[in-house]
Amino acid sequence: MPATALASIELFRLRLPLREPFVISLGPILSVQNLVVRLRTASGLVGYGECSPYATINGETLDTCWSVGHLLADALRGRDARDIAGCHATMGRLIYANHSVKSAFDMALHDVAAQHAGLPLFRWLGGAERPNRPLRTGMTVSLGPPDKMRADAVRFQQAGFAVIKVKLGEGLAADVERVRAIRAGIGEAHPLRVDANQGWDTPAVALAVLRALAPFNIELCEEPLARHRFLDLPALAAASPIPIMADESCCDAHDAARLIGLRACPLLNIKLGKSAGLHQAREIVALGAAAGLGLQVGGFMESRLGMSAAAHLALSHDAVRYCDFDTPYMFAQDPVRGGLDYGPGGALHLPDEVPGLGATIGEEYLEG
Repeated sequence: MPATALASIELFRLRLPLREPFVISLGPILSVQNLVVRLRTASGLVGYGECSPYATINGETLDTCWSVGHLLADALRGRDARDIAGCHATMGRLIYANHSVKSAFDMALHDVAAQHAGLPLFRWLGGAERPNRPLRTGMTVSLGPPDKMRADAVRFQQAGFAVIKVKLGEGLAADVERVRAIRAGIGEAHPLRVDANQGWDTPAVALAVLRALAPFNIELCEEPLARHRFLDLPALAAASPIPIMADESCCDAHDAARLIGLRACPLLNIKLGKSAGLHQAREIVALGAAAGLGLQVGGFMESRLGMSAAAHLALSHDAVRYCDFDTPYMFAQDPVRGGLDYGPGGALHLPDEVPGLGATIGEEYLEG
């Protein structure tokens, strides 16, 4: 048995409270409901992975991830952790989709492989020896009444966040009222982005909202239409005064290639929980970079462990321009040891000397 063979695979539930509910057009998130994977190799290396299933986006829940995760564990036990492509092929043959839970295994495999090589994960992925740019995340204003959203935006501005993202998706009048209220609170110059999360019903509605929002100095808009309406994106993006970023319509590398072929939009948002992990996320980065698109790496409701993996991806390629890693600020408790450090105002620091992912979960937070 090789030193990097998977001797044991353990699954844990990670359930934590949020400081307050986080609401988007697809519904509210009331608490953290994540799955943690812990791999141990024959030589004693330990790798961690995490996923944050999102039923309305990737069709998974903590319960489905728990059930499918045990099937994947049985299939991968004994495999060489460094054979990440082979492990993905095994998972793909066993069950279709289930990208969220597969991403947790993928993350842990990458953690082990980079540890075995003695490299921090971003360098193992091809990044520079030292991070060549600082990481900084914006902060997201949850969907709600305009006065509450304005107050949240002002609080984030005062806290030093350089970029504020606003959740929208309920229609022309309501969404314009929200943005108008926020601009009244934070002024005209502060960078502002919006995210409809597929909420605008038709291309005509989406274009009307985007045109109405244009005077409010919006940097970009994520996923204005339902994901299945990707064929409408090219015309919408061409007519929109605000640049369009594909999110839910860009899950894996096949989706990315299709959007690029259609010239659907100038920006892509990459999330490990959509792409089944770093293996395909790297393909999306390569495709987007070759096409000259602007790339963002984001996430769902992962802890600092999952966001550490996303940060390693962001630092592995200069084509990644944006980071959206704010959800750990929303946690009422921090279960992670090591990993991506969250400073005031969205300033992030990823240790560049620790091999692998560089993050673990405190044992007291893990539920069997």
